[in-house]
Amino acid sequence: MSYTKFGEFMRILRVQHHEVMGDVAKLLNVSTPFLSAVENGKKNVPEEWFAILTEHYSLSDMEIAKMKEAAENSKTQVKISLSNSESYQRETALQFARSFEGIDEDTAVKILELLKKGKQS
Repeated sequence: MSYTKFGEFMRILRVQHHEVMGDVAKLLNVSTPFLSAVENGKKNVPEEWFAILTEHYSLSDMEIAKMKEAAENSKTQVKISLSNSESYQRETALQFARSFEGIDEDTAVKILELLKKGKQS
């Protein structure tokens, strides 16, 4: 079974606290299969889980940051609002979405470099 980064994070927490997936599902008020789907990357991590998990496990600021980063790296879908964007931004976003599955690693690295440069300006 393959876990996402968030799934790995959760599994470590459960082991450290002697809990099983059913215990955590009950805590989060979801079914065990739903929790499993999130940990396996079939569903995104619900935003409201962060506060529940932080309180239940008394997570430090560093652990919270690690959990949120793991959740971000485990996302299976991303929504982009185009409502306040310029036409060139919409065109870029849509072309990226259409081309996404065909992007190789070299191209992805180049795109990331361009985006990081733009963010620094």
